[in-house]
Amino acid sequence: MAPKILLVTGDAAESLEVLYPYQRLREEGYDVHIAAPERKKLRFVVHDFEPGFDTYTEKPGYTWPADLAFAEVEPEQYVAVVIPGGRAPEYLRNDPELRKILKSFFDADKPVAQICHGPLLTAAVDGLRGRNVTAYPALEPDMQAAGAAFRDAEVVVDGRLVSSRAWPDHPGWMREFLTVLRAKAPVT
Repeated sequence: MAPKILLVTGDAAESLEVLYPYQRLREEGYDVHIAAPERKKLRFVVHDFEPGFDTYTEKPGYTWPADLAFAEVEPEQYVAVVIPGGRAPEYLRNDPELRKILKSFFDADKPVAQICHGPLLTAAVDGLRGRNVTAYPALEPDMQAAGAAFRDAEVVVDGRLVSSRAWPDHPGWMREFLTVLRAKAPVT
């Protein structure tokens, strides 16, 4: 049986930050489950950069079904967790079920991949204190407030925590996360 990876997300997650790791990890042979506040068709968004805008723009993205609700997740069944960005982490960090799930991954020292605004979730469970991380650059003060040392880099690996800034960093992010995964939970 293939090792299971949990991907936690919700509406307004960045499409590429959900679907790229979902497909890439499945390609490697992992069994990836998408969890959200409830089982439903999720509505993702596309963030892009356009001339004349001080920040990214947001457009409707893909839809995708959640495999299970946070309340149905049994963290001990999963070898790792992936936390995409977008706007979803802003409200998901308030979900007590998700906070319990994420805390269990940190308590068990399991691999965690986070990108863009995803570190808002790991900050909410005090998973960043004393660590080196990257995130979407505008989150530097949030990462520092969570007790992390922020690095503006394509990817930062701190033990089993692998973080990246945004979807343009996908190749480095997944390359480093797969290195961590293959050492901790290889596909056999």
